[in-house]
Amino acid sequence: MAFPDILFYICAFLTLLFGALVVANPFSRNPVTSAMFLVLTIISMSGLFLLLNAFFLATVQILVYAGAVMVLFLFVIMLLDLKEEQRRKINLFGIVTGTASVAGLGVLLWGTIWSQRSPANPDLKLIGDTKALGLELFTKGQFLLPFEIVSVLLLVAMVGVILLSKKELK
Repeated sequence: MAFPDILFYICAFLTLLFGALVVANPFSRNPVTSAMFLVLTIISMSGLFLLLNAFFLATVQILVYAGAVMVLFLFVIMLLDLKEEQRRKINLFGIVTGTASVAGLGVLLWGTIWSQRSPANPDLKLIGDTKALGLELFTKGQFLLPFEIVSVLLLVAMVGVILLSKKELK
């Protein structure tokens, strides 16, 4: 077994382990602990992107998701200040619908993988090329406007969170 194969199995195992600990955490009932396990899941998933030579996606995974989005999650968790009795109530309807959703997504994923008819070796010169991605996004102009709209939307959401967290509005 080659070294990249071993790294793949390690990163995949850690991603699955930390993902399971986000949902069913035996160490703590605190939602902040689950959020920290989610950060570890995201970091180990970025290791999988690195093994695929998708360096830009690995970097974005860590910077955007583990950095910015998790800060927002933690801010919301601490802002809500959940009481102990409200944290972990078992909801049978949620368990059944969640299991059915995961099973449906699994069947969809399995069918998509088996119906792929692409060649086994893709064009490797485009994989992980950040320069080609930047040129595609910003020089042709077709993705510039959606990129700017998303940045304004994130700014409005950040200002809204700050306003909602204030105790008194004057």
